[in-house]
Amino acid sequence: MHNRCDIVYPFKTAYSDDGSLKDSAHGQDAIDDLENDMAGVLKRFLVLIVIIWPQCLYAEQSIKVFALFEKKAIINIDGKRRVLAVGETSPEGLKLIHTDTRNELVEVEIAGRRETLRLGVVSVGGGLGSEGGAQKVVLFAQRGSFYADGSINGSSVKFLVDTGATTIAMNSYTADRIGLDYKRHGRRAMASTAGGIVPMYAMTLKEVKVGGIVMHNIEAGVIEGSHPEQVLLGMSFLSRVNMTRNGNKMELTKRY
Repeated sequence: MHNRCDIVYPFKTAYSDDGSLKDSAHGQDAIDDLENDMAGVLKRFLVLIVIIWPQCLYAEQSIKVFALFEKKAIINIDGKRRVLAVGETSPEGLKLIHTDTRNELVEVEIAGRRETLRLGVVSVGGGLGSEGGAQKVVLFAQRGSFYADGSINGSSVKFLVDTGATTIAMNSYTADRIGLDYKRHGRRAMASTAGGIVPMYAMTLKEVKVGGIVMHNIEAGVIEGSHPEQVLLGMSFLSRVNMTRNGNKMELTKRY
């Protein structure tokens, strides 16, 4: 008794039952079918490479804004300096959307996503804000402090990194500007500041973004009045990232 092993070919069969090519009357047709099927598989494979390659390309891009002008910017992309006018796209796929010389901000689009960058701040990885891939932000000290560009619930803000703050903290003027209804959705609490104990409104922010790092449901506090002057990036956000500092350079990397 012989054991039988059936081989299933991924293409249309071009063989007889005994494993040989079909007779000469049909053999060429079978070979043509086989070649056509192989060409189809190769084409699908190449399409797959084209789809995946851009994602790999943008996974770890380093982007820094060197200079800003009205409707134009000089941007360093992975070590290559590009001069772009609004509407233009670099060879790396970065498109300049808008420049704000007053606030030293530029809006760019890459891999279908938009991101706001500040002059002199390096943004690394994540395809500029995507959830996948390594997400890292590189900051350089300014007068001894680290500032980071980001957004709260989609509204742009400038953060001051403060490991001494328990949560993200901001004054009521900033909260009003970015549309936080803290009196309605916040909880009355107390905050310990350099000026003493002050009342505040504690609330949960739906989304906080710093460079390409995006977090959801982050605790924050709103203090009525003009203090703190800068939005403090406190431990409710920082505890979810890995922080490394080397001199005047700080790196924030999202944990997974």
